Amino acid sequence: MSAQVIAMILAPLLGLFIVSIGNGFLSSLTTLRLDSAGVSETMIGIVSSSYFIGLTVGAIYHDRLIARIGHIRAYSSFASLITVSVLLQGMYFDVWFWLSLRFLYGWAAIGIYLVIESWLLLAADQKMRGRILALYMIALYGSGMLGQLALGTADAMGAVIPFMAAAILISLSVLPIVILPRVTPVVERVEALNPLDLLRMTPSGVIGCFGSGIAIAAVYSLFPLYLQRAGLETSEIGTMMASVIFGAMVLQYPVGRWSDRRDRRIVLITLSVACALLSALVITLPQNSPLLIVVFFLLGGAIFAIYPVAVSFAADSTSSDALVRMIQGLLLINSVGCAISPLIISPVMALMGPLGLFWSLGLLNVLMIAFFMWRRGARPESTPAAPFAPATPYSPIGAELRVTDELIQGAVENEKNDAVHVVLPESEQDT
Repeated sequence: MSAQVIAMILAPLLGLFIVSIGNGFLSSLTTLRLDSAGVSETMIGIVSSSYFIGLTVGAIYHDRLIARIGHIRAYSSFASLITVSVLLQGMYFDVWFWLSLRFLYGWAAIGIYLVIESWLLLAADQKMRGRILALYMIALYGSGMLGQLALGTADAMGAVIPFMAAAILISLSVLPIVILPRVTPVVERVEALNPLDLLRMTPSGVIGCFGSGIAIAAVYSLFPLYLQRAGLETSEIGTMMASVIFGAMVLQYPVGRWSDRRDRRIVLITLSVACALLSALVITLPQNSPLLIVVFFLLGGAIFAIYPVAVSFAADSTSSDALVRMIQGLLLINSVGCAISPLIISPVMALMGPLGLFWSLGLLNVLMIAFFMWRRGARPESTPAAPFAPATPYSPIGAELRVTDELIQGAVENEKNDAVHVVLPESEQDT
């Protein structure tokens, strides 16, 4: 990687690292503080859902705003809004007030991810995108783990200081963007494929992304609630959350490479089986079992790997000119899953207790297993056409970042194979 490329990607990666520490810290802190104040599980779910709704709404409209005012000004504006929302959370507690602040936070946070990902997109050609995407994932998950581990200091800080600390981190993330060498990325608006069209094209890809959104949002918003209700201290909650994020970072790449050599639906079925079994294991193990941290590590790896494998499966049967639109459409479906997740799982936790989270995750994955097995029986085994690329569901620009030369080449080869298959005589097709 050349010095010029490193200079271009250093600012957004540093900004991402700093802002994600505050984001990871605050997402769990909000849930824990709401629970400590005696707020019901259902209401905690509604507040958590407002953040993901803000993400979804912002992802639809922010590209036009960034194109109009520029990346550096847009990043500074979004960071300022997040800082204000975090400080207001610390200054005044009211559930409905916090709900509106979390919506604002999500709406502004997706703008920051749009700026960062489009900046990285400009930094190099398609041959470099795989390595840049890997650095992006390391910065995102590494900072997320640090944010969760920082939860251990929240109790010692008091009521307001943790929110001040998160706001300071958000503000500091602006410095690399404005101080380091300036570039002016270009955001091009691409219309995502219609969800119904996607469902016809790749049912397994759609269900995989939707189910993944439900599970990932449950981890971020309701898993800290389960841990607090299980009697863990705040520092222990941070450690457990960090183990989940660490599992997501470590296991995504080997699982993805395995999916390059097998029918990806087999991989999706295996991941769903693993999630269901691990959820059942959490239900049966004692809440003070030392094995739980290993179970959570594996569960995080399985849950967070479903989304990129589902996207890769969908890409195997998509034409090269529709790749970006397809990935953006799947991102929208994933976002809808994230938005409804706390709304449907928190009432289960209110009815069944904290373990209702894992009963819900187990049922979700059993339904996904049944669907993937049905689809595999209805449609013959497919061969992966392009190499797996790691992914995390954030902004539509991330779809373009994933479209490397290798992915395009795989799509082109798949189109050629389909064309040959059409022309071959029937007797030769059977062979």
